[in-house]
Amino acid sequence: MKKVLARVVAFSAIAVLAWSQPVLSQQATDALAPEAATGQQAKTSVRARQSIVVAANPLAAEAGLAVLRDGGSAADALVVVQTVLGLVEPQSSGIGGGAFLVWYDAGTGKVTTIDGRETAPMAATPELFIGDNGKPMEFFDAVVGGRSVGTPGVVRLMENIHDLHGTKEWSALFEPAARMAETGFTVSPRLAALVDEDAPLLSAQTSTRAYFFDASGTPLQQGAVLRNPTYAATLRTIGAEGADAFYEGPIAEEIVAAVQGHPDNPGKLSLEDLANYEAKERDAVCASYRGVDVCGMGPPSSGALAIGQILGILSEFDLAGLGPEDPQGWRLIGDATRLAFADRGRYVADGDFVDIPKGLLNPDYLKSRAALLKRPDALPAEAAKAGDPPWDKAELRLDGVSLEVPSTSHFVIVDAEGNLASMTSSIENGFGARLMTGGFLLNNQLTDFSFVPQQNSEAVANRVEPGKRPRSSMSPTIVLREGKPIFALGSPGGSNIIPYVAQALIGLIDWNMNISQAFAMPHFSNRFGRYDLEAGTAAAEMADDLEALGYEVRTTDLNSGLHGVAFLPDGTLEGGADPRREGVAVGD
Repeated sequence: MKKVLARVVAFSAIAVLAWSQPVLSQQATDALAPEAATGQQAKTSVRARQSIVVAANPLAAEAGLAVLRDGGSAADALVVVQTVLGLVEPQSSGIGGGAFLVWYDAGTGKVTTIDGRETAPMAATPELFIGDNGKPMEFFDAVVGGRSVGTPGVVRLMENIHDLHGTKEWSALFEPAARMAETGFTVSPRLAALVDEDAPLLSAQTSTRAYFFDASGTPLQQGAVLRNPTYAATLRTIGAEGADAFYEGPIAEEIVAAVQGHPDNPGKLSLEDLANYEAKERDAVCASYRGVDVCGMGPPSSGALAIGQILGILSEFDLAGLGPEDPQGWRLIGDATRLAFADRGRYVADGDFVDIPKGLLNPDYLKSRAALLKRPDALPAEAAKAGDPPWDKAELRLDGVSLEVPSTSHFVIVDAEGNLASMTSSIENGFGARLMTGGFLLNNQLTDFSFVPQQNSEAVANRVEPGKRPRSSMSPTIVLREGKPIFALGSPGGSNIIPYVAQALIGLIDWNMNISQAFAMPHFSNRFGRYDLEAGTAAAEMADDLEALGYEVRTTDLNSGLHGVAFLPDGTLEGGADPRREGVAVGD
């Protein structure tokens, strides 16, 4: 155990805190270096006095900070960060996708959320992903093309938050990304590697082949300068005419033509779907844990409910006493996660379409779930099933599984007034549907629905329905103590987002780690019974211990992208970025 603890501490080495400089060019350079994504050492945390941006690419983070320095709000910087990310990290998020935002208003002390999740076309049916043979389609057969494209929500979300809290002119916020698209940006190691890895699918589509490959068919190389004047024109149109210019008119017509006109796998998205799209403001879902409130996005995201359940179950146990080196602690965390995922699979979907049990976070219910873990070894498979929470007119649904493939991006912004944005944004799979129009990639978020809509004539909660939003694991989170934020964080990673964020919260709250230590900590993930352990870390060294407790164990890559901010007692801000990716924190 001492050897494991030593490796945990080494892997999560205490970061040297430093005041950020006005321009963090060296930090940006370091973040883009190939070794920055190895995940073997915590990145240096960044301290700021009044404002901070943490994002997955230094170009996006610095563009957002420039807006804050010019007196802009977190809502203004959000628009800039997202539009730059769509250019420099197009495989993960962009205006062709969706997002969830958790917002803290410093003036009112209120936490709210905005749901910018994609919607299924009104012409879609529950059998959308059933093939001609009557069986569910293979994943990539469904993904590539128009069939998987949902109505994008990011642009409408950006408009909503800007209307509520923006201070800068809307049109000006699109200029940083537009100028960068015109003049070009340097292709990062991560983007180049992912294009090369996805070359068979990207090169098979005319629009992505033209953008991500040169005339000889060679994929983008690290260090190349990539320009996207078409994206610049799209952004300037939205800037000049508002979000309606995305949802109606030539941009919308091009989206629909690309989706419906795909030669092999056309989709159902229509002009009416785009014109009728709404980003929805919803109440935050909050759970109490060790004297703090952990707040996040409710359905159609399963993130806040699942994390709240995990933490609620674990509140019955002394994780601080066990520490990160004890296999029994990971047994508890893993089985609490399994129980949360069992409830998630049966009950959680778009709450506008499915009545969800109101008691999933009921303290008595979570105590009953915690009682299942008061044993010395792994929870048997037959016991790791969905529970029976207080109903309040909820509908019983069959368990359903949907495949969420890691991509996505998370960023956190704090402005000088103390307003806070924690936003997870995605086009779902890397490079989405592999369809490009208007200089941006279209999402494949509809594959987050269950491919199998029913069993024995009974409905699966997360089946496709017209206008419905697919269930997500995206977990933008804000943690408050006595009504004031103390942490904000989130991650990409498909359904692994939930254990990534839950584990980081345990590191911060139970194990007193700083933000960079918590994000660099080796990953342990048990969603459905098998324990996945991050290769090359102290987690893998615990394989024998976890097998002895009764788990099937797999060592694998667990490529999170945790980004977040801690609000320190002295009034300063501490930003941290996951060492596994190219993200960076910048601030003043």
